[in-house]
Amino acid sequence: MSAIELNARASADFEAKLAQTIEVLQQAAREHGPLAAGGDSRVSQASSLGAEDVVISHLINSLQLDIDIFVLETGQLHPETLALLSALQASSRAPVQVFKPAQEAVVQFVAREGKDAMYRSIELRKACCQIRKMEPLARALEGKSAWITGLRREQSGARAEVPLIDTTDASRVKFNPLANWSWGDVWHFIALNHVAYNPLHDQFFPSIGCAPCTRAISLGEDFRAGRWWWEDEAAKECGLHVKAADPATESTPT
Repeated sequence: MSAIELNARASADFEAKLAQTIEVLQQAAREHGPLAAGGDSRVSQASSLGAEDVVISHLINSLQLDIDIFVLETGQLHPETLALLSALQASSRAPVQVFKPAQEAVVQFVAREGKDAMYRSIELRKACCQIRKMEPLARALEGKSAWITGLRREQSGARAEVPLIDTTDASRVKFNPLANWSWGDVWHFIALNHVAYNPLHDQFFPSIGCAPCTRAISLGEDFRAGRWWWEDEAAKECGLHVKAADPATESTPT
């Protein structure tokens, strides 16, 4: 059974949620678009090429918004994810930038700690995330006044209070246009609009990250149970979406 057949169930208020999402994206483009005609947009979508992110990219392109898209190519992504990235780059109206980790930092880390270091301790897993995700993220957001994510409140307890527009970081606004969407809403939109998605979703991967740190989940397991499954539930963020005041940051970055 495909992910669409399994999950595409729209909420009763889906149309209102979609209208709200469009309004948030239009606000992001209006307030953080290029300062001059032909200039660079000051807002980018951070895409992991998961189901939520392909929905947002589809809306950015169909609405013809001045919003860029970027992907963190960690060097550990699944082949299916890389294939979807190539397809997005070929079809997207919005510019799609790819940011990779500093090769020397990766080489030194693997030489020192081994290629399976992430399984040995939370500290080493977070060190790997820092090199492969956090440092490239900093480069991707350089010069940006805002960014867009696919965070949803339903994804985990740590994300239950995600706002549509997060202004807690004085340096950069974070827009979370799908904050109110259910998993069923996401797949309803994908089905309705024939959006290309990662085939790993058809293999029971609801949340897709780096290959060594992602597995399929079983019926009844938590949505993010397949991410860093060997760790304590409270530590399951890499740093991308953890706030400075969050206790989780004491031991990591998302």
